[in-house]
Order: sequence, then structure tokens, then C-alpha cells
Amino acid sequence: MIDWSAVFNDALSYSDFLTKHANLAQRSRWDAMHAKITLDDAQQALLGGFVRAMPVVVLNGAWCGDCINQVTIFDHFARACPKLDLRLLDRDALPEVRDALAINGGHRVPVAVFLSEDFQEVFRYGERTLSTYRRKAIEQLGASCPTGLVAPDPDATRLVTSEWLDEFERAQLLLRLSPRLRERHGD
Repeated sequence: MIDWSAVFNDALSYSDFLTKHANLAQRSRWDAMHAKITLDDAQQALLGGFVRAMPVVVLNGAWCGDCINQVTIFDHFARACPKLDLRLLDRDALPEVRDALAINGGHRVPVAVFLSEDFQEVFRYGERTLSTYRRKAIEQLGASCPTGLVAPDPDATRLVTSEWLDEFERAQLLLRLSPRLRERHGD
């Protein structure tokens, strides 16, 4: 069983992760994608209404195009939500965590692990959203590895943002409705 509090403590803030793991070209792609992300008023209000502390550890890689396109969104969520504590972990930093978070037998990223305030795992989700898989299925049948060199269409980014926000909201609602946490907080 993974000690999520230890993993969380080993993980880095968004900025510190990029400083440590991204080279100049990668950082440029992360920054360019980050600048393209916007949250609308309803999304900001939803995130601002979260009341339970919600640590989130994201297994990812600075080299990964899917991470560039998605984890940048998570930073916007964290900025809009004081209850969300986002930490990033390089895919290869802790092999036991990487292996435990394998998807379909592979070391895929990003994978978000949503935690309670006392570091109990709420659930995990990754590595691409359903709309991304639908788009990829239409575009191709072969293997591909996005580079992050070309940003996705703005409509695709808005849809992915919305889908990931649904997962963050799901985690918050699981925390809000948890009998254990409701008893602890008297609500």
C-alpha cells in the first residue's frame, strides 16, 4: 500500500516541478500552453466553492505532450481553489508509485491521484479524457506520441478542461459526502 502522505511530501509544486525537470524547450511549451488556458466564471465559482482540503498528486513528465496539454489546466484549477493542493511527481522519481499507477500495463501519464485531507486515496484518473480518445480515434488508428509542439484546437482544450474539472468536482463531492469526514467536520 502506498503512503500517499510521503509521496505528496516528495512531490513538487507546479513551478518547482518545471524548474527541476523541464529543459528550456519543454518549459517554453508548458508556458505557451498555460497561457492558452482560461477558466470561465462558472468554472472559477465551482472551484472557489470547494470546502474540503483536497491534495492532488499528479504523476507526469516534463517531456510529455499530454502532460503539457492537461497538467497546465490543473495549475489553473489550483490557482482558483484555495482548498486544492496540487503536487507533481516525475514519472520515474518513485518507481513503486509509477508501477502502482500503471494503466493497461503501461507507465502512462498524466495520472491524477485525488486524496483526502488525511491522505486517504479518494480515486485516481488519467491519462487522457474521453473526448481526447474520441478525437484520436477519428484521426488515427496507429500509435502516436504527442510532442506538445503544437497546441490542440481551442475547442478541444475547453472540452478537456471541462472533463477534468468534472473529475476534480467528483473528488470534492466524494470528500464532502464522506461520512468519516462529515463526522470529523460536523457537517
